Amino acid sequence: MIALQAKRRIMINSTQISFFTFNAYVDTGHLKYLFFVIVMSMYILIICSNVFLIVVICMNRSLHEPMYLFLCSLFVNELYGSTGLFPFLLLQILSDNHTVSKAFCFLQIFSIYTYANVQFCNLMVMSYDRYLAICYPLQYNTRMTPKSVFTLVAITWIFPFVEVAVMLSLSATLQLCGNIINKVYCDNYSIIKLACFDTSVNNIYGLIYTVFIIIGAVILILYTYIRILRVCFSGCKESRQKAFSTCTPHLASLLNFSFGGFFEIVLSRFNMSSVPNMLRVFLSIYFLICQPLFNPVLYGLKMSKIRIVCKKLLMREM
Repeated sequence: MIALQAKRRIMINSTQISFFTFNAYVDTGHLKYLFFVIVMSMYILIICSNVFLIVVICMNRSLHEPMYLFLCSLFVNELYGSTGLFPFLLLQILSDNHTVSKAFCFLQIFSIYTYANVQFCNLMVMSYDRYLAICYPLQYNTRMTPKSVFTLVAITWIFPFVEVAVMLSLSATLQLCGNIINKVYCDNYSIIKLACFDTSVNNIYGLIYTVFIIIGAVILILYTYIRILRVCFSGCKESRQKAFSTCTPHLASLLNFSFGGFFEIVLSRFNMSSVPNMLRVFLSIYFLICQPLFNPVLYGLKMSKIRIVCKKLLMREM
């Protein structure tokens, strides 16, 4: 009888949760205006750099090649992911009441998680593209046709949206017994930890996705780069330099994103109370901030075709 009454109280409390409170924000006094300016500057830089490179790729026919079209998809996704975080983060920095409605919280989770998944799929497709270009140069044009490029880009975007929609549909049905999120943005794992009852279905779905999709993708990426490196070391010096010049930006971007994802997983799953709060906050949003800042600079400087076109455009403006 007592257990039944306790269960009823839990169900009543769970239905009353209509907002979440973020526990990672601390009172920084007047420093919050400095943080606001820094974050705003980063957001403006992300928008300007990514939009500029998207325009450069779209407006120049010489860049209408598979590799640059995949890059364009990457830059569009970075604009999408940044928009899911930065405006919200800017409002929270200035606000004294760090709360968000339940509906908006799930919307932000959808935005950030689809961004992360599309980013990973983009990097996987780009590694496959470089694998074909370097390991099978004579067959590249017949394999990487416009239809193939369109199909790969469509899968890169559609599959993550479906996967995240299923994940959120499972989370949305959970009955919650709390509304405190120990982060500066909404996170699906934080929602699951607030659940009153069993979350086995959510955990099984997450495990299946991790094993069959993420680990499978990592194995494919490692395989392609091992094959690429083997070809590079067995070829002449000129072909080796050309291969390294095209693969270095992709590999650096992949490592940067992987480190950011690793930090986020560690901070979510383990007790990191010994780490200073500001460092925890930075590491938790690293993959959402540094990747959109890092990629435009990396590809703009390292990809010779993009660099040449950018110089021509800037010289024309001057």
